[in-house]
Amino acid sequence: MTRKKVKPSPKPEPPSLEKAESSTPAKPPPLEVEPAAEANLDTRPKAGFPIVGIGASAGGLAAFEAFFSGMPAETDPGMAFVLVQHLAPDHKSILSDLVKRYTRMQVFEVEDGMAVRPNCAYIIPPNRDMAFLDGTLQLLEPAAPRGQRLPIDFFFRSLAQDQHERAICIVLSGTGPGGFWKRRASAVRL
Repeated sequence: MTRKKVKPSPKPEPPSLEKAESSTPAKPPPLEVEPAAEANLDTRPKAGFPIVGIGASAGGLAAFEAFFSGMPAETDPGMAFVLVQHLAPDHKSILSDLVKRYTRMQVFEVEDGMAVRPNCAYIIPPNRDMAFLDGTLQLLEPAAPRGQRLPIDFFFRSLAQDQHERAICIVLSGTGPGGFWKRRASAVRL
């Protein structure tokens, strides 16, 4: 029995610098994401603390006062408070001054795009609608004519849609038409 000699295979040459520069690198295959996994990706930042929306009509100053004077003064609540008062467009609100007297939290009149932080209170400026979007307060020109605006409803809905289980909505009493309590069919889904 005779054996055949196996010729050794030639050793591969290392790639030359000239060849490496002229050749295009191989592209990696594209990442494939299953549709179900893609649907679960939520890139929006969520607040890690509860956001409390509080609504009252123009006559609700006493209710706001009672709410904030009843909060513990020595501890931080660990949540943000957003106050929506239904006011006439030309009426200057005194709500900021009133709330500052009863809380150690920082109190701000909202500016468009303002980020919401815990242990702070935010107050809607006159003649604006306000929405909560991606952790910020967005101010809008009112779309509905005076007397048909529902700024509290509008804000509560946006807060619930954005923050889900972190949204808390409170309606305080007042003497004017604030919207939310005007219609029994109005409900906020959390």
